[in-house]
This record gives sequence, C-alpha cells and structure tokens, in this order.
Amino acid sequence: MHLIFAPHHIENNIGILVGLSAVSSALCTNGMEIIRTMLRSLVPKKLKDISKDTVLVTKLSSKAYIKIYELVHDQITGTGHGIGKELALLYAGYGSTVICVDINEKNNVKTVQEVKHLNRGVVYSFGCDVSKRDQVVELATRVHKNVGPVSVLINNAGIMPTHPLTQQTPEEILRVFDINVFSQFWTIQAFLDQMKKQRKGHIIAMSSVAGLSGLPNLVPYCATKFAVRGLMEALYEEIRKGPYKNQINLTTIYPYMTNTGLCKNPKIRFPSILGLLDPKQVAMRIVEAHRSNRLELAIPSFFLHFHNWTRLLPNSWRFAINDSIGSGVESDLK
Repeated sequence: MHLIFAPHHIENNIGILVGLSAVSSALCTNGMEIIRTMLRSLVPKKLKDISKDTVLVTKLSSKAYIKIYELVHDQITGTGHGIGKELALLYAGYGSTVICVDINEKNNVKTVQEVKHLNRGVVYSFGCDVSKRDQVVELATRVHKNVGPVSVLINNAGIMPTHPLTQQTPEEILRVFDINVFSQFWTIQAFLDQMKKQRKGHIIAMSSVAGLSGLPNLVPYCATKFAVRGLMEALYEEIRKGPYKNQINLTTIYPYMTNTGLCKNPKIRFPSILGLLDPKQVAMRIVEAHRSNRLELAIPSFFLHFHNWTRLLPNSWRFAINDSIGSGVESDLK
C-alpha cells in the first residue's frame, strides 16, 4: 500500500502536529503552575510587614457611582461598604495608616468610625470622585501634604450595569468605563511617581472573573475588566524592564461574584460550590496576595487555571463547559 500526501494534506498534518505540540506545552505549563500553587500552600511564602504602610481607601457608592481606593502607603478603592470597607478594617488591624476616600462623605465617615474603634494605627477621610482626573490629581496633593507619600495603591471600586448591550444607554457605558477603567489610570498616574521617589510601592487592581471570560448582560462590564487586565499586564512589563524592577510590585485580582450588592440578580446553578463570596474572605485573600507579592490571583484560585485550560479547548467544548457551570447574572431591567 502506498500513501500519497498532497501538499494541502501535508500542511494540514503539520498544522495538527504544531497544534498538539502547543496544547501539550500549555498543559505542561498549567500543570507546573498548579504544582507551584500547591507548594505555596504547603510552604507559605514569607509575608511582608505592612504595619508601616499608609493605606488609602476610596469608595464609590452604588447609588452615586462612587469608587473605592486604598493607599498603603496603599490606596484602596471602595471603603464605604463591601470589599473596600473590609480592606480598610483589615489594614487598620495590621497597624497601617488608613486613608478613606469617597464621593459620599456620609458613608465614608461610617467606615472611618469603624476603623477608629479598632484602636490600631491612624485613619483619615478624604472626599473625591476618582473618575475625575482633576479631582484625583488634587487628592494626591492633599494626601501627600496631610499624610505623606503613598506606597501602595489598591484600585477596588467599580459599577456593574447588568442588562443586554442594546439596552445600555451611552451614558451608562461611558460611566462604567470612567469608573472601572479610567479612574485606575488617573490614580496610578497620580501616585506612581510617589512610589518611584520612595523606590518602593505596590499597585493592586481589581479585575474580575468577568475579565477572563465574557458573560451575557455584562458586555460593558466585561470590557472594562479585560481592560484592567491589559493595563496591569502592560504596566508590569513597563516596570519590569525599567529601573524600578523589584521595587514596585503589581497584583491583579480576579474575584468571582461577591455578596456586596453589586450582583443584583445572580444566576447560580451550584450554590453549594459556586455561591456568592463573602467580602471579608475576599479582602483577606487580597491582603495576603499583597503581602506575598503575588502577580495575579483569582478568587477562588482555581478559576485562573481553569480559564487557562479551557482556552486550549475547541470553542464548542469551552462553550459547553461554561453552559454546564451556569453562573452569571440576570438582567436588572424589568
């Protein structure tokens, strides 16, 4: 029997071999990363001391679309409630100086009072709409004058309109990008130079599992979270290849749906396995990632490995897996 291969058959076979080689390589890489994760859990990395840091937390209320940040010599976004508030309390518990920033001063004061009750460190309150660049620049000046330079910035705030793209108004789309994306540009620009002058710093950005995979009713939101991921990856390369390598660290967080009120109509097929996360537990994982200089962290951690693995599969398989999981959000419009 003689086998005769036409040129296009050879090309197809080469393509298959190259594809299998790429999949094999990626699976090995994912396997090594999973092993490293397991080893980290068995032999925890030494956590850095944050008791001397100044943490600035900014918040964006759900009604006023206020955003939350944290400065240690941190800046956290979102201190009035939810993850931002829990971050402020946790950092204060470690003895950090906490700066709460919010457009809604009433909610901000409540968080400040709770932090003060811990009797640990010092807490400050500042008003600012972090989606406005001029206000963020002025905030950086005020914070530096009244508190000191920021060494850690945590961008945690965001809004999440949840309805089909054609029912999203132009104003809604612009606003979600202003708050979820552009505010992070403004805060990083405002505080990164302070870190460079100190030759130390840490920037923590909240992306989302919606920044790993697209979801219905969340088109603009997913786009903003993918944007945050790209922002942090590019900024990391910029810092890594510059004079501040090993001095300024970056961490990107990809949390699953969290019980903060942002997910108004969550759709969960397996609540015992993939129920809404507790904000306090999420905040604890963020602080741990900060202290261990993690480059990126999904909460739960398997989501990042799961995402990387499913991207290797044919699209039809990946879509079937996503459909079987059945997690997402329903439209918030009647």
